[in-house]
Amino acid sequence: MTLIIIAITALVSIAAFKNDKLLYKYQFNAYQVLKRNQWYRMITYGFIHANWDHLLVNMIVLYFFGDSLEYYFSDYFDSLGIFYFVILYLSAIVISTLVDLRKHREHYHYNAVGASGATSAVVFATIFFAPLNSIYLFFVIPIPGIIFATAYLYYSYYMSKKNVDNIGHSAHLSGALFGFLFPMIIKPQLFSVFLHEILKF
Repeated sequence: MTLIIIAITALVSIAAFKNDKLLYKYQFNAYQVLKRNQWYRMITYGFIHANWDHLLVNMIVLYFFGDSLEYYFSDYFDSLGIFYFVILYLSAIVISTLVDLRKHREHYHYNAVGASGATSAVVFATIFFAPLNSIYLFFVIPIPGIIFATAYLYYSYYMSKKNVDNIGHSAHLSGALFGFLFPMIIKPQLFSVFLHEILKF
């Protein structure tokens, strides 16, 4: 399923690179969503990216973590694993932008694209199942997943408050928190799995 999502996102994003009308119609814009009832934008923006760098970073992250998460979901949810994976990904696209929906509801010129919130959810759901597995920062520096998660949440929160760049830090934060909680929302007993893993630290 990870590869299917990557393929769809790549095709849609590449089409949007060449078609400004497509980008304008399907990117996230809180004003258009709320004032003109264009609710489809809450999903479609997650399949469009600003440029090749933006697309590649998100899809590389999804590729490496999505496969692992599919394995964990299949292990704990059996035949429903793929279904829950898709639900996690799509719902994270929506949930990760709820803060910006409220914050920018009157800002006609605020737009956003990209799967960062959803990929953050996939990363954090994977960390939930294996909190001590190493995540390689810059593909070189090994950091236990739970340490990376804590630092990432702090950084995203701090940067969302500063609001000094063009990156959707609030979407990263919301997506990450949702991804971490999602397995327990589906199956609360999994909290004991997380505790068992974290106590090995």
